[in-house]
Amino acid sequence: MDVINRDSVEEFVTKDGSTIREILAPANSSLKLQSLAEATLAPGQSTQRHHHVKTEEVYYVLEGSGLMVVGREERQVGPKDAIAIPPGSEHMLTNTGAQDMVFLCCCCPAYTHEDTVITQG
Repeated sequence: MDVINRDSVEEFVTKDGSTIREILAPANSSLKLQSLAEATLAPGQSTQRHHHVKTEEVYYVLEGSGLMVVGREERQVGPKDAIAIPPGSEHMLTNTGAQDMVFLCCCCPAYTHEDTVITQG
C-alpha cells in the first residue's frame, strides 16, 4: 500500500504554467497508469491553453473559483465541481476569484510534459 502525504511532495510548475504537487504517480508509487496531483492558481492566473494527446483528465475544485474552458465551452466553476477533460480537448482554467484556486488533477495515463501540447503562447 502506498500512502503519500501531500506535504511530503515537492511542488513544480507544469508545462501549462500551473504549480502542482504530484501526490501519487508512477514516479513515487506503485501506480502505473494514472496520477493524482494538487494544483494551485493564484488570483488572476491562468493555465496556458493546451491539450493532452493521450491523457484523459479530471479537475476537482477544492477551493476558489474560476472560468473553465474546454473546447468552445466556458463555465464558472468552484468548490465541489468536477470537470471532465477528454484526450485531445483544448482547455484552460483562469482563477477569477480573490483567493488561490486549489484543485485536484487526475490523469490517466499519468501526467507527462511530453503529452502536453501548448496551443496558446
